[in-house]
Amino acid sequence: MNLADYRHAARAWLRDNAPSDDSQETDPITRAKDFMARLYDAGYSGITWPERWGGQGLTQAEERAFAEEARGYALPTYIFAIGLGMTGPTLVDRGTDAQRERFVRPLLRGEEIWCQLFSEPGAGSDVASLQTRAVRDEARGDQWIVDGQKVWTSVAHHADWGLLLARTDVDVPKHKGLTMFVVDMHHPGVTVRPLKDMSGRANFNEVFFDDVTIPDEHRVGEVNDGWSVAVTTLLHERLSISAGVGMGGQRDHPASVEALRQAVDTGDPLVRDQLVELHIRTRALALFNQRLAQETRAGIFPGARGSAAKLLLAELTMFQADLATQLVGPEAALAGHPLAQAISMAPGMALGGGTNEIMRNIVGDRVLGLPPEPRVDKTVPFKDLKVGTQA
Repeated sequence: MNLADYRHAARAWLRDNAPSDDSQETDPITRAKDFMARLYDAGYSGITWPERWGGQGLTQAEERAFAEEARGYALPTYIFAIGLGMTGPTLVDRGTDAQRERFVRPLLRGEEIWCQLFSEPGAGSDVASLQTRAVRDEARGDQWIVDGQKVWTSVAHHADWGLLLARTDVDVPKHKGLTMFVVDMHHPGVTVRPLKDMSGRANFNEVFFDDVTIPDEHRVGEVNDGWSVAVTTLLHERLSISAGVGMGGQRDHPASVEALRQAVDTGDPLVRDQLVELHIRTRALALFNQRLAQETRAGIFPGARGSAAKLLLAELTMFQADLATQLVGPEAALAGHPLAQAISMAPGMALGGGTNEIMRNIVGDRVLGLPPEPRVDKTVPFKDLKVGTQA
């Protein structure tokens, strides 16, 4: 099928299958899972993922075409954003064949929801200082016993599976004693407690692990090589955040150029200049994301430039929110206003997936070649560090 025919078929499918307003009466999780199943069965989930593991095996051109056709719809795919943008690609890149066979297709079809278990109360931007422990217990049949706590875990209260980074060796420096696992979020000993944000919603959670067993076959990568797996996940996270992978809500952002054009007086040349600036920034980020995505599919590792994309998105989001408030007025931030939620959520983009300051450090060090910041813990065994809640 040529690209024009593919686009026409996608447009027709979305017209007939995208959720309508009256579908909001059903349970949102049920609605999202039903939509993802239909999306997959029609060939529009995992468009560029390998066919061997349940994807469609197509190119970036088809993926962009579908995304462009879907832009006018609010697709209920946000609940799958972590799986589609972070954990799934990590399993494709670093998992075993058995893990890919078991997890990837159900993820793409919306049968299972995933979360990512990295951040802890004492390990946010410095993820490698995490203290959740995984101890091997061969007496139980070569399993790992996990105890600890994670926090700011998106969609964990709905998740079936999680990608868990845990400490497996305290006698080596912090980056060298970590291992990655797939954990069953319904396992006894896993406790999920939702956290409400300033909008009153609960998208984030704190998660507790109390004597949770994980079979060794659910280990991703080698023992104590979890940091390299985590770097893969973080790369996919930053690329997916900047590109909006799986975020749903494909309709124009409330503070987008078109939305603001309809809400303000475009007869004012100063207003037009600001809208042009917003359009330029938005388009530049979109093109940068396309380039990184094409390189990734071609086997070229974007590396730290993924952090640059995430930083650009965080700055664009704040620029959108500030411009909306400036042009529309103070009432834009009041509860009930169409722009209120976008404005209240904008600062969070500078935190989630790594703070702007961390992103700038990564870009400066690994892209621009600037001298790195001094580190006193690079060769110190983790057990000798005073981090988090350690005495």
